[in-house]
Amino acid sequence: MVRTYGCGLLCCALLLVPALAPAQDKKPVELRYTSNAPPKGNPWAMQAERLAKNVDEESKGDIKIQIFLASQLGNEQDTVQQVARGRIDMGSFSTGSVALVVPEMALLSVPGYFSSLQEQDCVLDNHLVPLVTELFDKKGVKFLGWVEVGTIDLFGTKPFAAPKDLNGVKAAAYASKSQMVTYASLGATAIPLGIPEWIPAFQTGMAQVVMTSITLALPSGLTKVAPVATRWGMIDTPGFQLMNKASFDKLSKPQQEALLRAGARTPAPQFRKEVREFETTLYGMLEQAGGTVVNLSAEQRTVWLKTLAPNQQRIADEIGGSAKQMLAAMEAGRKACTK
Repeated sequence: MVRTYGCGLLCCALLLVPALAPAQDKKPVELRYTSNAPPKGNPWAMQAERLAKNVDEESKGDIKIQIFLASQLGNEQDTVQQVARGRIDMGSFSTGSVALVVPEMALLSVPGYFSSLQEQDCVLDNHLVPLVTELFDKKGVKFLGWVEVGTIDLFGTKPFAAPKDLNGVKAAAYASKSQMVTYASLGATAIPLGIPEWIPAFQTGMAQVVMTSITLALPSGLTKVAPVATRWGMIDTPGFQLMNKASFDKLSKPQQEALLRAGARTPAPQFRKEVREFETTLYGMLEQAGGTVVNLSAEQRTVWLKTLAPNQQRIADEIGGSAKQMLAAMEAGRKACTK
């Protein structure tokens, strides 16, 4: 009897071992995160690494984010569509790229639309999130929150102080309605190119100007071939942190909550502050390296605003879809934010 009882305990113990082993050996969920940011020395790389760390902490190691910087998985125009298709789990993207998935987002980069950074930030945070979330959901993408690309200026081989200076110029462009319409209205020839193609385009003479941020232009080496920056102040473009909706839905409820908590640890105003402070530093570095920074006067800026204003409705018409609804929400937000 004693021998049988002892065997029973031993058998139970042995039976428990394989039952416990899978829980102990459970591997964390791995999510691939893409960004075109250079690998170091810029806020976007730091922000991606911070997100990965926060997700690891909030999920207690149950979710690991693998970061792929410097367009390792492809240029933004391709990778944002791969996120929509579920081939890449998540990433951060500029407005020009996400407009390939949700065309209405191009309205957020209409030159001269917002009167100030404060107005834009207020509209984004307080008036557009529900509509933006809905539009991305329809494309199988989860909107995780705003990040920041920065002030979009004109980089080229010469200054572009007035609208007429772009007449006949060849421009590297995102394949977005906003940029295409803007360039066309100024008499420039827009050539849709991925970001990695910009430098070769300038080297071969295919492009003479591009609308982008100093936070991308200097770290990427673009300013070596486009060393003249015209600070026209017409656009400050938001960025988007996105995730494939199916990838998010596959996570357990605790994992989803951990991911969202991790994202909430860095609010949108902090992303903006980090990028905008970095801009000031980089413009100083550009001048130190021998580049030229052209600052427009109030009068010059007024000429630009008057020239570009008619494009706002035209861009909405070109986009179609829910663009008019989006523009109406932006208008309502502007009115509310100026009260």
